[in-house]
Amino acid sequence: MENVYQRIAAEIGDMSKSHVRIATYILENQTTAPFLTVGKLAKMAGVGDATVVRFATALGYSGYAEMQQYMQSSVQQQLTTTERLRISEEVYDRESSGVYEVFQDDISNIQATMEKLDEQAFHQAVESLLKARKIYIIANRSAASLGVFLNYYLGIILENTALIRSVEDSSEKLYDLGEQDVVLGISFSRYTKSTIQMFTYAKEKNARTIAITDNLLSPLVPHADIPLAASSQMPSFIDSFVAPLSLINALITFVGKEKQTDIHERLDVLEGIWDHFDVFEKRKNQ
Repeated sequence: MENVYQRIAAEIGDMSKSHVRIATYILENQTTAPFLTVGKLAKMAGVGDATVVRFATALGYSGYAEMQQYMQSSVQQQLTTTERLRISEEVYDRESSGVYEVFQDDISNIQATMEKLDEQAFHQAVESLLKARKIYIIANRSAASLGVFLNYYLGIILENTALIRSVEDSSEKLYDLGEQDVVLGISFSRYTKSTIQMFTYAKEKNARTIAITDNLLSPLVPHADIPLAASSQMPSFIDSFVAPLSLINALITFVGKEKQTDIHERLDVLEGIWDHFDVFEKRKNQ
């Protein structure tokens, strides 16, 4: 894998003044810069947003997103949670505006996900989920929250889903895994080993594999029939799952559109069950 920092260092002598400012900031902040949005990097380097994009293309990348992937790949798996916390302290100020910067970074993640979405792959994923005999969702650690959400709603729509979070506790669920099944792996840097191992096993068993991950350099992608990328970058010790959750919402919505009749019948039955067991709080008559 190429070293983006070596490329920047090699070409800095031929750069314009504004590009030198960006290059200098990146080279001096190699653990912070990969997690910054275009706007954030522009602010830290003292240049305009468009200048950052032109900087990336001048280096031969298709855009900032591609350059950022290479920067992240060189540091993400080495950063500890404590180091990522230190980055957030450097980037987000403690004034009230710092709160809005977090919101803005989440908005930027959704925007980046929309811009790089492979619509054909997305619709292939929807079709695969609809045709699957069984759907296995593999998600661990913080990504388990996404797995629980996806499993809950696909379970209502399709009734053939299983959430797998541990090889030790759930390996028996995979005993008859085959080409009629779909395995959907969810993992983001620092990529959980057990998710990669189970996802790789699914590919070896000829199951249809769908990856929801942060970029095409993810270790899930080589084993994915259908890779779906959702930006999760944030200069913080937490993962930003706003954009991945939005992508999952879209998957659920499009699967639901194809199963409307079944859903209506199932929800009518479920409403009766929920009412019988008094599941939801009812507003008292005024």
